[in-house]
This record gives sequence, C-alpha cells and structure tokens, in this order.
Amino acid sequence: MNSREIVMRTIRFQGAERFPYMLDSAHGTDFAWCGMDPSPDWRPRSGVDEWGCVWENIGVSNLGEVKEFPLKDWSDWETFKVPDIRDPRRWENLRSAREAAGERFLLGSGISLYERAHFVRGLENLWTDIHQHPEELGRLLDVLVEMNLYAIEQYARLGVDGYIFADDWGFQQGLMISPRSWRALWKPRYTRVLQAARDAGLATFLHSCGDISAILDDLIDAGLQVIEMHQQENMGMEQLGERFRGRITFMCPVDIQKTMVNGTMDEIREYCGRLVHTLGLPEGGFIAEWYSDPIGAGHRPEAIRVMCDEFARLSHEAWLNSQS
Repeated sequence: MNSREIVMRTIRFQGAERFPYMLDSAHGTDFAWCGMDPSPDWRPRSGVDEWGCVWENIGVSNLGEVKEFPLKDWSDWETFKVPDIRDPRRWENLRSAREAAGERFLLGSGISLYERAHFVRGLENLWTDIHQHPEELGRLLDVLVEMNLYAIEQYARLGVDGYIFADDWGFQQGLMISPRSWRALWKPRYTRVLQAARDAGLATFLHSCGDISAILDDLIDAGLQVIEMHQQENMGMEQLGERFRGRITFMCPVDIQKTMVNGTMDEIREYCGRLVHTLGLPEGGFIAEWYSDPIGAGHRPEAIRVMCDEFARLSHEAWLNSQS
C-alpha cells in the first residue's frame, strides 16, 4: 500500500498494513498539504488580513492574536468587505498539487466557521450575538459556509483527497458556548460543509482543541471522519476511547500541554502506545502526528525525537504483525 491508500483505509476502518503518521522531517509523513494562495483564512503573526483583522504576535509562538476587529457593529454589514474566494489567482498554485503530492494523501485547507467569525466580530461580541443577534450572526456564518462549498468544489476538481479546517471550541474543561447554542447555530452549517465534502469524495478533517467531548457525537453525526486533537488528558483518554473508538479517526500527538511538556522520556513512549491502542482499532481509527510549533508549546527536542521514534516504531510493528 502507498501512503494515500494507508490513510484512506485507516479513515474508513478498512484495515491498513500500518497506521499513518505526520511526523517531523527526520521521520516523514504520509500527507501532503495544499491551500489557496492567498487563503481567506490566513492568520498572520502580525499585520492586517483580507477581512481587515489586525493581528499582533503573542510571543515565541507562530500564532498571532487579533487586536482590532473589522465588524464592530452589525450596522456596518452592508459595507463590510468579504474576500472573493472565486478569484482565480487563489487557485493557480494548486494545478500541480496532486502531481507534487505523488503517492501521499493530499489534504486541502478550508475556512473556519467559528474562529473566523470571532476574528471578524471579536470573541465577546460573538458570544453576545448568539443570544442578541442570532440572525445577523447566521448571515456571517452562511457566508463562510458558501466559501467552503466553493473551495470543496475546486479541491475535488483538482484531485485533493481530504478537507480540513480549524475551529478551537473548547476551554480546558467544557465548551466555550453552550452545546445547545452550538447545535442551533453551528451544527446545521457544519453538516452542510462536511456532507458536501464527502459527497465530493473528500475525507473530512477538523482541528479542534480544548474539551470538545460535549459535541463530538454531533460532529460525527454531521459527517466528520477525522478529529485532529492535540489534547486528550483534559477529557480523559480512556473516556474518549470508550465513547468514540471505532466511530471516528483520532489524529493526535502526545498531549501537547501536559505529558509532552512535563513527562519523562519513558512516560512519553508509554503515552504513544496508549494513544494507539486506546483510540484506534486494528482496522483503523488512529493517525499519529507531531505538533508543528514545538517552541511555542515548550516541547523539548529530545521529547520530540522520542515521540516520533516511538510512533514510527509502533507503526512499523503494526506492519510486521500484519505480515505474520
């Protein structure tokens, strides 16, 4: 099997000769990435993006933080500038993406439905909008949905294999908003995007950090196939396995805030094994990865090496077992 087949069979729980991974440059990856250039969901360290959001860097992290929100009042909606996702220049660089990916699984980046909304409105304003301006907020969310639907059409035409976007929904304990509000405003829109991707032949991925256990059933119901989850300890790895193992594929590094920061090398190795066997099945359901901003997260070089070594060893061990 090549990398593309291994990822697809893992996501579909069809059994692959090993579990796939996306690790550091020394260990390799089964994935290739592509995206619009420029992307309407670009998040600069500093400067102004296409929506008019003003970003500032927050320290050693690769991430920035929005300091000025362009849509401060809904009375400005009619003059608010939305990036044109149909601009053909965004798609020119993707014509050769499939060929460049070779036998790897090609993952295309979409546009967030929660984070982009609060980048535009401000987080506190958006939380107020849920209760005081749901129609206006819904209008903004529908714009983001339509942008994703167009992107899905283009990615499918260009031979992309999977569709991913990022929405961090969780605090350390619990969802940022009530699950009831999430189901009323976001679930129908997630369903439109995720089902459109699957109908177009794209596997569906979502990155979401924090405690999202309250809506993971809903995301599966909406059509999500892969959850990129950088934290597990705040929800309890065993509880995640008991509730969701075999129903969705987990794409995980060692917990980036706890064990990866404070654990011994032996604890990191042990944690890798627990992830593989607690969240995955022999038929599939687990993808290993590393965290691509290790300096910002405070990850030690030796911890990164040990984690990647162990994931690669476990994946190879699975291949050996499949041959016996």
